[in-house]
Amino acid sequence: MRIRCPYCGERDNGEFSYLGDAAPVRPDGMEASPQAMHDYVYLRDNRAGEIRELWYHGAGCRAWLVVTRDTRTHAIGDVAPARDVAKARTETSRAATPAGSASHAR
Repeated sequence: MRIRCPYCGERDNGEFSYLGDAAPVRPDGMEASPQAMHDYVYLRDNRAGEIRELWYHGAGCRAWLVVTRDTRTHAIGDVAPARDVAKARTETSRAATPAGSASHAR
């Protein structure tokens, strides 16, 4: 399997480390219930088809990537820097937050 790194070009998957599913969103540790944290850490869907996964390019540019891969064929679709995906997720989340709602100071 070959992964197209946005920084280094196409590389063998041996240069990368697989982390897992990129879909779960970590609950706020200060506000989340123990059950919500348990579900986040231990419960994952194992579905067939296209999924988004986290990969680390340790033998190359050391970037974290979100790879869209078909689990039935191992065909690689889109590959994007994880920070771009996280930034888009944050912007979407902020846009969905109603105006005037309480926010946490960080």
